[in-house]
Amino acid sequence: MFGWWDFESSIRSPAAGQTGLGYPDVMSTNVKIEVDARTADVLQARAAELGVTVSELVAELATLDSDPVVVEPDEIVELDRRWKKIEAGTPTVPNERVVRWLRTWGTPGFRRWRAQ
Repeated sequence: MFGWWDFESSIRSPAAGQTGLGYPDVMSTNVKIEVDARTADVLQARAAELGVTVSELVAELATLDSDPVVVEPDEIVELDRRWKKIEAGTPTVPNERVVRWLRTWGTPGFRRWRAQ
């Protein structure tokens, strides 16, 4: 089973009229995209949580991979330093503890990590 939406995409049309500022009017076309029912449910729920349309959510998600990730050399050096400490046996925080802490975000029980 598939879910679908009509996604609006902006297209500048040479046949379109001009606005008062000399820019062409923007026309919309609908594009049908099919996804499985579970993905459709997840997209609808997430869009509702964020207060946006599914079209807006998908447009935002589509841009995430388009921007190159820039990592400064000093950040790499710091990550390497931390990894070497872990390899040398420095204790780490168990994943379950981090997950419990993350679940407190936005709740009255939230405390800064260092305040624990």
